[in-house]
Amino acid sequence: MAYPDSQQEYARRMARVVAHIDDHLDETLDLATLAEIAHFSPYHFHRLFSAWMGERLGDYLRRRRLEAAAQRLIIQSQRSVLDIALSVGFGSAEAFSRAFKLHFNVTPSEWRSIQGKRSWSDLSIRHLKTQDRNPDQIKHKINQAIPPHEAHHEDLPTHIKEFVMNVQLIDRKPVTIAYLRHHGPYGAPVQRFWFETVVPWMTTHNLMQAARYGIGQDDPSITAPEQCRYDAGIEVPEDFIVSGQALKTTLPGGRYAAMPFKGTLNDVNDAWNALLREWLPNSGMQFDARPCFEYYGPDASYDPATGVFSCQICIPVRPL
Repeated sequence: MAYPDSQQEYARRMARVVAHIDDHLDETLDLATLAEIAHFSPYHFHRLFSAWMGERLGDYLRRRRLEAAAQRLIIQSQRSVLDIALSVGFGSAEAFSRAFKLHFNVTPSEWRSIQGKRSWSDLSIRHLKTQDRNPDQIKHKINQAIPPHEAHHEDLPTHIKEFVMNVQLIDRKPVTIAYLRHHGPYGAPVQRFWFETVVPWMTTHNLMQAARYGIGQDDPSITAPEQCRYDAGIEVPEDFIVSGQALKTTLPGGRYAAMPFKGTLNDVNDAWNALLREWLPNSGMQFDARPCFEYYGPDASYDPATGVFSCQICIPVRPL
């Protein structure tokens, strides 16, 4: 006999563990601590984690640390390799460099140098595990919120710079969201996820008028497509009781760079490119560890006939 409530409780507990890992990559993450967060017995937690996540705990921790470091090497270009190594839990630059080269087939410095010359929409020098991937799946992590078609990168057009002129620094309050998570490649699968899974869930819970958030948790130029995580978030009251496969969390508040957008998926791909390549390096600001997202507020629109939609692109920033 199946017990849906029990399965949902497992999902909630494992989600807490995964969130704790991402928030504490610079700390010692031992089995006993993670088991306590999940409220599971330490004795069987390692086996449970492996069965649930499809990876051994140690392999998952190492992968997430290296993926986070790879991203920080690009977007935090002023930080030293040692500083980034320490920020993801490595004790020395030497140990970090060995692990990084084993995983990505290049050193951290080589990764930073080559990636810095590439488009933000096609970030990667493709370590050995990515050689046979579908190029259409290698897109920037954020560009896939409720897409009517799969995005395709094009060279940055000159008119995209007009988006950058509208960037504002805003202070957002923390917001409670219910979210459903998609595991797997971005693009068309995320489109189907929104329309086939998320929208029916929103309809059932009378949330079709609520603000929505598209949150890519991983960069598919770094993380294997089948391991990427995407959260379709819906703003809910703090006392909202989640059901089904939905989970609940708080999207952090604080200072964000926000840019209004209206266009197609091809356009939003370039808008993200312009924001990250043109505006951010000249802003006196830098990324911090909070998630980026596309915000679909009350004024957001979508025209199924043309594929044109509107949203607000938000990146978390702090002074350089």
